[in-house]
Amino acid sequence: MKAIVAHAAKDLRIEEQPDPTPGPGEVLIRMEAGGICGSDLHYFNHGGFGTIRLKEPMILGHEVAGRVAALGAGVGGLQEGQLVAVSPSRPCGRCRFCFEGSQNHCLNMRFYGSAMPFPHIQGAFREVLVADASQCVPADGLTAAEAATAEPLSVVLHAAKQAGDLMGKRVLVTGCGPIGLLAVLVARNAGAVEIAATDVTAFTLDKARALGADSTVNVAETPDGLAPFANDKGHFDVHFECSGVAAALNAAVPALRPGATIVQLGLGGDMTLPVQAMTAKELVLKGSFRFHAEFATAVEMMQAGRIDVAPILTHTAPMEDAASAFELASDRTAAIKVQLAF
Repeated sequence: MKAIVAHAAKDLRIEEQPDPTPGPGEVLIRMEAGGICGSDLHYFNHGGFGTIRLKEPMILGHEVAGRVAALGAGVGGLQEGQLVAVSPSRPCGRCRFCFEGSQNHCLNMRFYGSAMPFPHIQGAFREVLVADASQCVPADGLTAAEAATAEPLSVVLHAAKQAGDLMGKRVLVTGCGPIGLLAVLVARNAGAVEIAATDVTAFTLDKARALGADSTVNVAETPDGLAPFANDKGHFDVHFECSGVAAALNAAVPALRPGATIVQLGLGGDMTLPVQAMTAKELVLKGSFRFHAEFATAVEMMQAGRIDVAPILTHTAPMEDAASAFELASDRTAAIKVQLAF
């Protein structure tokens, strides 16, 4: 089989790997679609992010869907030929965080395409993948492209849990990449009465308005564009920070009303925060990292028509054109979610 392997920044190779065989409790999946994620782009463009660096060649990818090609011994509930969304979250089930129900903080997490541990956890951008049956969620009624979007949607659903009840709330989203746009969709679905979004490109902000944002601000053109929302100690109840850029959070704080909740999704380098201003407003800062139980919910919401991810799926490229697809996915003036077809 072929796999997409990152060796270093800008060094992406399509390599031959041994064909896998499913063991007991496992499923052999022939990949059909895989979405290029922000973390994949960090590995491709920079060789990592923050303190997390590539130390050995690593297969990229964790937003994937495919069809069941074979079932290992003891696997039930799945059929050969069935489309499945594959969760990249593989907690150990034995550590204290797993026992507490916080599987996303598992001490022995094996998350596809992650350089956090060493040896690295190899990813899912490959023609054929063996996965645990528990990772496979039937995606009947969806396209493979939609099913592969279950992972980023799960990230946002977990963040929405961190934010709490969104019914009737005024929501600010900073950063309108795939995660930010999905945050707009989820907030609207959860009953937010007003949604504003900020970004640095007209292309992404046009998408945000099309998906339900009531107002948008291009902070590259209007750095103080959130200033009107700062009147009377602020306007927004919830802030989904999806850019990972300190300037985005800093600019948002004056626009947040006292007691508002900031949910930090964006990952990048370290951030310097306006702690005194946040303290004076009694703001609540919550991190949001990965997901676990939300994955099946994401698939069900798409199947039920509650969330339509199709508008963010802007480009598809064959596996052989992976390098150019990664370059395109890095251009937020032209693309939102770029997927690979296997």
